Amino acid sequence: MKDKNNWNKLSSDEAYIIENKGTERPFTGAYNVFYKEGVYSCKRCDLKLYESKSKFNSECGWPSFDAQLAQNVEHVLDKDGKRTEIVCSNCKGHLGHVFFGEGFTDKNTRHCVNSLSLNFSPDHLDEA
Repeated sequence: MKDKNNWNKLSSDEAYIIENKGTERPFTGAYNVFYKEGVYSCKRCDLKLYESKSKFNSECGWPSFDAQLAQNVEHVLDKDGKRTEIVCSNCKGHLGHVFFGEGFTDKNTRHCVNSLSLNFSPDHLDEA
């Protein structure tokens, strides 16, 4: 994880998502249909966010996870009060939204995340 002075440089598309709370087009992200073992981290600050074992295919068009790592993802109610945004707890970068009660997994939780908000590493969590 990096502090603000050492955050990764973002492309204009990444900045649109992470800094301006944008959304990438569905079914276009690199991690939408991607199931290698490893860890997903924040594109801007490298904080570890999700393990691959929590990723599942929701067919929604974006990577979906049913569990986050520790307190590394914060839940923030959208201004309209209808959805819950998820952000990196370190840099507050926008990741996507979280939904509950849909029944996709036993955890009944779906973190719907923009691929452009993530980096993937094939390392295992205890080695990453």
